[in-house]
Amino acid sequence: MSAVLLPLQIGAPQIILIVIVVLLLFGGRKIPELMRGLGSGIKEFKDASKDDAPSAKTEEDKKRL
Repeated sequence: MSAVLLPLQIGAPQIILIVIVVLLLFGGRKIPELMRGLGSGIKEFKDASKDDAPSAKTEEDKKRL
């Protein structure tokens, strides 16, 4: 089983390579904007999932009745 997952393991050299490729593609000035956008997207997703959770429970309760 571990032989199947072996190629999926990411180590330090792979992370360094990914960082270098991202720097080459986007440049140093664009990365902070991308991270801000990613952070705000994650925040909106969390807020939406919190808002949606109670309504999902009430729908389940209505189905049970």
